[in-house]
Amino acid sequence: MISLIYQTVVIVILLSFSFGPAFFALLNTSIKHGSREGSLLAIGVVLSDLFVCLLVIYLISLGATRYIQDEKNQRFMGIMAGVLLVVFGSFYFKKPVKKSEDTIELASPSTKNLILKGFFLNLLNPAVWLLWLGNVTAVSKTFDYSVIKMLIYFGITLGLVLTVEIFKASLASKIKRYLTEKLMRMFNYTTGVLLIAFGIGLMYRHYFT
Repeated sequence: MISLIYQTVVIVILLSFSFGPAFFALLNTSIKHGSREGSLLAIGVVLSDLFVCLLVIYLISLGATRYIQDEKNQRFMGIMAGVLLVVFGSFYFKKPVKKSEDTIELASPSTKNLILKGFFLNLLNPAVWLLWLGNVTAVSKTFDYSVIKMLIYFGITLGLVLTVEIFKASLASKIKRYLTEKLMRMFNYTTGVLLIAFGIGLMYRHYFT
C-alpha cells in the first residue's frame, strides 16, 4: 500500500509539474484569460493523458508495447511533434489588443478550442507516451495485470492530476490584474520561444540521433 501511495504521488508530480509545452501553455492561458479558460485547457491535457493511458493499457494487454518503443516510430512522432510545437509557439508572437494604458484585453478562445489545444499539446509530446508506458508497466505488476483495477487506479490518479492543474490555473489567473501590455507581450514572447525551443529540440534529437 505504501509503495502504491508513493507511485501515485510520483505520477501526479510528474504529470502536473513536468515543464513541457502544456505546462507553459496552461500558465499563459490562465494569466491572459483567467482560471476558467486555464481549467478548460487543463481538462484537455488530462483527457489526453487518459487517452494515452488507455491506449498503453490496451497495448500492454496485447503485448504490443514494442510499437511505442520502436525507434522509427519514436523518431516519426518526435519530428512531427516538433513541427507542431513550432507552429503553436509562433501563435504567441501575436500582439495583444490594448484596452487602456495599464491593462490589456484579449478575446477568450472557445471552450472547444481550449480543450483541443490542451489535448494535442500534451498528446504530441513523446515524453508523455514514454512516461505513461513506464507508469502503466510499473503499476500493472502491482495489480497483477488486472485491467479493471488499473482503470480504477488511473481514473483516481488523473482526477488528482486535474485537481492540481485547476489549482495551478487559479493561482496563475490571480496575477492577471497586475499585467501591463508590455509585461503581457514579454510573457507571450517567452512562452512562444519556449514552445519553439521544445519543438526544435525534439526535431533535432529525433532526427540526428
